[in-house]
Amino acid sequence: MKVLQINIFGNLSTGRIAVDLYNVLKENGHDGLVAYARNTISNGVPHYVIGSMKNVYIDALFTRITDRAGFFSTSATVKLIEKIKQYDPDVIHLHNLHGYYINVEVLFDYLKKCGKPVVWTLHDCWAFTGHCCHFSAIKCDKWKTGCYKCPQKHSYPASYVDHSKNNYLKKKELFTSIENMHIVTVSKWLEEVTKQSYLKSYPIETIYNGIDTSVFKPTKSDVKKRLNIENRKIILGVASTWSPNKGLRDFIKLSKMITEDYIIVLVGVNRKQIKTLPNNIIGLSRTNNVNELVELYSAADVFFNASIEETFGLPTVEAMACGVPAIVYDCTALPEVISAESGKIVEANNVELVWKEIKNIFKNPYNSEQIIKNAKHYEKNDQYKKYLLLYEKIVDKEKREKLARKGK
Repeated sequence: MKVLQINIFGNLSTGRIAVDLYNVLKENGHDGLVAYARNTISNGVPHYVIGSMKNVYIDALFTRITDRAGFFSTSATVKLIEKIKQYDPDVIHLHNLHGYYINVEVLFDYLKKCGKPVVWTLHDCWAFTGHCCHFSAIKCDKWKTGCYKCPQKHSYPASYVDHSKNNYLKKKELFTSIENMHIVTVSKWLEEVTKQSYLKSYPIETIYNGIDTSVFKPTKSDVKKRLNIENRKIILGVASTWSPNKGLRDFIKLSKMITEDYIIVLVGVNRKQIKTLPNNIIGLSRTNNVNELVELYSAADVFFNASIEETFGLPTVEAMACGVPAIVYDCTALPEVISAESGKIVEANNVELVWKEIKNIFKNPYNSEQIIKNAKHYEKNDQYKKYLLLYEKIVDKEKREKLARKGK
């Protein structure tokens, strides 16, 4: 079986998932190819680079001017389709199609004509909105019937104008045109939301993002010594980017409440944000070094995910796999990954309650072995083998249907 995956990133973010999926395919005797546009990819992973960074910048510029994310990069998409034809996969697996690198109209016209089985993993909500990737924070439900007058046109993928109404109608037309497509969501929350969208006619199931528990595990290091905080308790926060909805403001509020024996460490802040942080918050830039991340998780005393929009919450699970209790807000997908044995769920943006629960964690410590046991539910090999079963099911179905058509 041959599976071609299409994603914005190589190793970064959802790119790690695509690479892990390729490795599971290979380990089980199958073949795979990862097509991506940005970042790098692990050595040994067969890949195809979609377009160029120049193409990405041009696409981003046109998107900013027109609010038509996903409708540029025509030449790069045509070349990708030629690569797909050459590779001739049994399954085409889509991941994030936003990110200024692909033309969804050209791609879906091809997918409709070629008739190959398609799996589409939704990592956010962009596939069924007229503009945004997330809508929970502003409690918008226009996506259920038809977007217009988008209140988030200045949010990623940001634009000066509002084209959300036409985007919604065109995306609906394209994304519901494939006969043999299976939707995968990365949380039950996202599954239930997707079932309320125009994608509801497709089979939809949840396969959680996986982690490598042989890597994400309690690991000794000199992190506290290097950061000169050996006698302080670490409250850790991790994000790829710290947008307002990721909770940076809540961490700053928390910094005004904590006592001197605590310190907040935030991973993923940019240089501008680092300059604005108070003295009891240590800001670290994003790291692509997994070992560094594991050391930071392991050095933490509690992990706090202050996001109010999460379709899964991978850093929370990674922290728990390192034996660290977690505190999350009671919104979107985050409550799914927390159990009574691994952390606390608190009211969104209630920073006073967060501080109270942090203190309670030190008064009544969690069993780290139990936290780790809960995190192993997300072991990548267990989760991604579910994709193998899905691939095999839809390929077998396709073969049976072809035989039936020949027999007529």
